[in-house]
Amino acid sequence: MSTQSTDPGEGDEPSVETLVTALQRAATAHEEARDRVEAAGENRLQQLREHYEEMAGLLDRYEAQVTSDGETDVDMEAFIEFQEEIARFVETLPEDIDHREAFETVDETMHQKWLKSADFETARAALEPIGDLVERLEERERTLERYREARHDVAVRERELAARIAELEDLVALGDADLDAPVETLREPIEAYNQAIAEAFDRRKHEDSARELLAFAETTAAYPLVNYRLPPEDLVAYVTDSEAGTEPIPTLLEYADYSVSKLEHYVPDARRLKRNVATHQTYLRRLDSGPLEVSWPPPAAEELRWRCRELIALVGRIAPEAVVTKLRTVRGLARTSDYERLRESIRAREQLTDAERDRLARGDVEAELAALGDERDQLTAALEAHPER
Repeated sequence: MSTQSTDPGEGDEPSVETLVTALQRAATAHEEARDRVEAAGENRLQQLREHYEEMAGLLDRYEAQVTSDGETDVDMEAFIEFQEEIARFVETLPEDIDHREAFETVDETMHQKWLKSADFETARAALEPIGDLVERLEERERTLERYREARHDVAVRERELAARIAELEDLVALGDADLDAPVETLREPIEAYNQAIAEAFDRRKHEDSARELLAFAETTAAYPLVNYRLPPEDLVAYVTDSEAGTEPIPTLLEYADYSVSKLEHYVPDARRLKRNVATHQTYLRRLDSGPLEVSWPPPAAEELRWRCRELIALVGRIAPEAVVTKLRTVRGLARTSDYERLRESIRAREQLTDAERDRLARGDVEAELAALGDERDQLTAALEAHPER
């Protein structure tokens, strides 16, 4: 087992203190921005923003067309349209809108015979107080986004540390395992079952029709602890309604390597077999007893009991009763009082490296675990103090 990964708090990544401080500052900034919006009135600012953005958009859209610098002609059609748009805008303004006089100043400034760039500067200056108020809404949105980003960074680091802590705790548990425990008590029944189901499945793969074996693979969908990859739908459809589907999988794989002209002597629709079998050769070759076997090192007792319960329902459909009996023996292992002790011994033998044994002996793992626990506590507290917004 590899546990030599770099501490998430080291290297180029920001420290836990930096992440927490960033979240606290982002929270303060957002709260202050939110207070400024509330002080000015949310509805008032939303109304002002709507009209401010419309007026600013008119100025931006028409300025180049309606101003004269003495060298270029004014687009008179655009000029008239612009003044009409400005007049319409002011006429439709709510009577009680704040800073109405600023919008009226823009109207007066724009209704001249000739317009220069300085007139637009005057108009924008008149709108500045409204822009400053509208900016409060923008600042609230920006600070909220920064707050969410800062909180996300803290949450990501908290998850990383949680995973690392779980890994170290597992390492400590392995370090406490009894390396002299009689693990053959588990190994022999599991190996006997795995070998038996492998042989049974291989025999069925060579003797049963592809139609039958793929139907079996489909039934595993009802058993979530048996991780078969379900057969492709087009392949199932082919073996279900084609005469070739009565052949065993190895025969179909052999046919897939034939030329179309040679294959026509063996199946009624050679091209269809090529299309449906040749494209799924990898799936058919890899279809084996793997998902029906028990892993080594074996899973935790509770997981083994539930997995064997599902396996017994499936193995009985494809293997002799003698194989099912071996599987029941494996299931019985999980009920023994020393199963977890033996399992930890197996895991320690299989997974602990010499370097990890040395780190455990020196106390380095416990020290790292304690340090990461403190950091995770800081992150958890920060997340609880600053909920999602």
